[in-house]
Amino acid sequence: MLVSRQPKSGNCLEVQSDFLGRRKVNQVDFVVAGVQKAGTTAIHDFLAQHPEVALLRDQALHFFDKEEHFRSAPDYGILYRNFKPGRRWRVAGEVTADYLYYPRALERIAAYNPRMKIIISVRNPTERAFSQWNMRGEKNQEPLEFIDALKRDQEIGIWHGPRGNAYIARSLYAPLLERVFKLFLREQVLVIKHETFRANPFPIVDHIFNFIGVAKKTGLKNKQRNVGSYSRKLTTAEREFAGGIFAQDIAKTEALLGWDCSDWRFKPPVSNVAPAPL
Repeated sequence: MLVSRQPKSGNCLEVQSDFLGRRKVNQVDFVVAGVQKAGTTAIHDFLAQHPEVALLRDQALHFFDKEEHFRSAPDYGILYRNFKPGRRWRVAGEVTADYLYYPRALERIAAYNPRMKIIISVRNPTERAFSQWNMRGEKNQEPLEFIDALKRDQEIGIWHGPRGNAYIARSLYAPLLERVFKLFLREQVLVIKHETFRANPFPIVDHIFNFIGVAKKTGLKNKQRNVGSYSRKLTTAEREFAGGIFAQDIAKTEALLGWDCSDWRFKPPVSNVAPAPL
């Protein structure tokens, strides 16, 4: 499931040649802006297989969400020099899953290129938050159990969480998407449902290529990187607690995108115990 409209205008490319005749990048045309733990690495891997797409060498550059790049007039050369485009490249893009979460990043992107194309993948918010919690636990960055970590977010204030935590805020998609739609035309934004992408990525990858303005590519490999190996599964109690937190936002997201997200809602397990006779 995805939402997009193709812009009428073409890609805005400004290029020059280096001494080998290879065109340099000095305009970024699209960003994959989030969300964290919703398949952005897989999207990057598919994009990297297309010879007409130039990507950053270093996904950890985080150009638009690092304050040090914007303490004075930004030096976009730092960004451009991180690209190593192939000879056939046509569009240049960046994949940084934090951009959707950090409002200054989106504002800076809009100021840099108002015609930027934005790709966003969203996932069942409970499972997204749990995946983030599990990742941080494996790195010894999260001492609390999942429910306690969510409660801590609530106590701190959902929108005041530090960069590493914010399990709830990163899973509340409606306010994040509303901010995107205030900064960019809807036809510049492609929103992907992670569960649909994971089940069958290739039609959606074709749509992504069309959206950014390159031809379809056959023979793509699904590398299946960053597939989480959880120490345990979500419990029913955890699903119910988190589901209560996200229920209202799921409804808002459905209305905003015209989606059916019933698969994201908490559903009590069906009891196998027969009712007692009257």
